[in-house]
Amino acid sequence: MKPFLVLIFFSLISCLSSSYGYDPLDPHGNITIKWDLMQSNSGSSDLRVSLFNYQLYRHIDQPGWKLNWGWQGDEVIWNMWGAEATEQGNCSKFTGGQLPHCCEKSPVIVDLLPGAPYNQQTANCCKGGVLSSLTQDPSKFVAGFQMNVGGSADYTGFQMPENFTLGIPGYTCGNATEVPPSKFYSDGGRRRTQALRTWNVTCIYSQFMASSSPKCCVSLSAFYNNTIVPCPKCSCHCQGLSPANCIKYGETPSLLQQKHDPNKEQSPVVICSQHMCPVRVHWHVKQSYTQYWRVKITITNLNVVQNYSQWNLVALHPNLQSVTQVFSFNYKPLNQYGYINDTGMFWGIEFYNDMLLQAGESGNVQTEMLLHKDSGIFTFREGWGFPRRILFNGDECVMPLPDDYPRLPNNAHTAASSSACRIFLPLLLLIVML
Repeated sequence: MKPFLVLIFFSLISCLSSSYGYDPLDPHGNITIKWDLMQSNSGSSDLRVSLFNYQLYRHIDQPGWKLNWGWQGDEVIWNMWGAEATEQGNCSKFTGGQLPHCCEKSPVIVDLLPGAPYNQQTANCCKGGVLSSLTQDPSKFVAGFQMNVGGSADYTGFQMPENFTLGIPGYTCGNATEVPPSKFYSDGGRRRTQALRTWNVTCIYSQFMASSSPKCCVSLSAFYNNTIVPCPKCSCHCQGLSPANCIKYGETPSLLQQKHDPNKEQSPVVICSQHMCPVRVHWHVKQSYTQYWRVKITITNLNVVQNYSQWNLVALHPNLQSVTQVFSFNYKPLNQYGYINDTGMFWGIEFYNDMLLQAGESGNVQTEMLLHKDSGIFTFREGWGFPRRILFNGDECVMPLPDDYPRLPNNAHTAASSSACRIFLPLLLLIVML
């Protein structure tokens, strides 16, 4: 009965992780949007908006976030610093003088690009909508902008908007919740001021909502077995079936496929394979020493129209608690459950291999790591040397079935054969001599 309950438990966790955004490897991960009302009067309100990426390994890559909300009244944005609205909208009711920055009922706000004019900048702005994960680069996980909001002559004060979206596939945002006002330090920390009111909006990620199919897969091999276990067939798509889109090795995608809107996420065009995944991760058990064992990890980009900048890889394996050395990658344990230290994050070294180039342009990065053999748990049997889970850029990769893992050779047959040879070989030699 107990194995059945365990199966039910892990199935439930898997469903929650995929559908509702709960991730057991990052249980507290979310993107929080903080609204600070700094000043308000009868004519307008000054606001400071900040986006915090509290996710350990999921980052926001280009084309970046696009924050959208719905005003409850007839509010307009008179001025913005650090960001801009994509549409000004119909401002015809405002005649004479300066027109508002945005009159849209549901504005879409984007981050300014690096190098924006200094008088348009504000703290933590101008990254093109890119946010680092909390682990990878803690100095770049925050974005911010300021705006002056007002309305018509009967404007009575600021009302917190509703219906928030981030403009990134997979993210769902909840309702605004008022929290204690934020506090700010000035004059070298000698003076502390605070916002009039503060609200938080929490957004969580669901891989199931982000894409109907996986984005990566895992293949396996080991020094003790000649078998290379490939990615499972049709891991991401099936070749020849819609919406799969692939090209053969050596071919160049059409000009239409190569050109795309930089403000939209490009659909992958992959090299034709049995798994049809944009990214393949290969885990190779390379060597075994007396006290240590060595693993080689290769990440291959099979997408011919996309580079992966600031990529990262998360692995779950019980022996990661005893990592001795990692070569050519950055590494940090993701210890979220106290004494359980079986999960780690890998990412590239800046200006060396932090960019995973598209297929056809040396589209792979690789590392080796040395792990100490923990007495009591270490073994190569039953696929123990291979990871339990692999995630690339925060998305779960498809693993081979456990029955397909490379196995240790069966020594029983070899030992029996050796014993038989020792018994019958002298008799055979005697017969030949006669």
